Amino acid sequence: MTLYWRIFLLNAAVFLAAVLLLLGPVTVSTPVLLGEALVLLAGLVVMLIANALLLRIGLAPLARLNRAMATADLLRPGSRTTVTGPHEIAELTQTFNAMLARLETERATSSGRALSAQEAERHRLAQELHDEIGQTLTAVLLQLKHAADNAPRSVRADLHQAQETTRSGLDEIRRIARRLRPGVLEELGLHSALRALTTEFTTSSLSATAHLTPGLPPLDPATELVLYRIAQEGLTNTARHARATRVEVHLRPLPDAQVALLVRDNGRGIGTAPEGAGISGMRERALLIGADLAIGRGPHGGTDIRLHVTGSTTAPRPQENAR
Repeated sequence: MTLYWRIFLLNAAVFLAAVLLLLGPVTVSTPVLLGEALVLLAGLVVMLIANALLLRIGLAPLARLNRAMATADLLRPGSRTTVTGPHEIAELTQTFNAMLARLETERATSSGRALSAQEAERHRLAQELHDEIGQTLTAVLLQLKHAADNAPRSVRADLHQAQETTRSGLDEIRRIARRLRPGVLEELGLHSALRALTTEFTTSSLSATAHLTPGLPPLDPATELVLYRIAQEGLTNTARHARATRVEVHLRPLPDAQVALLVRDNGRGIGTAPEGAGISGMRERALLIGADLAIGRGPHGGTDIRLHVTGSTTAPRPQENAR
């Protein structure tokens, strides 16, 4: 039975009950007596309540579908609405589920292309920083050293200070280039890259340590890059926002060729703050390789970032060498 006929018959039943009451022994005087007015008012209230309940029952599947539409999140795929209700609502629910699946697929594809372009741009910038600006500053540093060695004593101190400033700038450019393009990941592997990453984030106010369990299943380059980038983003968020004194990066194998990454800090936690671009980027990277990402409160406070990925993932690697 269609939704139209269901609602029509429900209202027809209410009106039929009203007509039967009028054809029965119920009479109305002129002017209307108080007892008769109370009976009419009670009958009206009963009919309105019955009509409201019947409509609520008939339209309940639409309300469930509306809630599912309002809470759908393409960064948290897999949620589908149960197909229930009359034929039209069931078809509408099936269409919505199919549309959601298509949008999730298209979002994953477009995210993969965007991340590939992003990695290519990171590689280009890192290479230009290293080859162009880095070499220029190195030449300036050598010229300053030559000038300081041959300069009068009165200006030698100033030249040495300029040397130190140039050397600090050169170190900063190299650090930025390493963050843009994890060369150690390509050359030495994921374990070495994560150790170098935690060392880079270790400061006088933040202790960053890596706990890496050997025996990981074979991972394709795209999966290793996603693991590295999510660990990097987690450490960056900790250093900038968490007010933490300690952060740990755990990487270990799980049964059935699974790999688990955990970034845990002892900071103030994310609380009710809305997710920013960094967390959204982590979710998009996780979707790119079909991994599960969970971000929440740690067992002793702070924030836990958990990523579970299948060891057999073979997602296409971002084209870092593209121009």
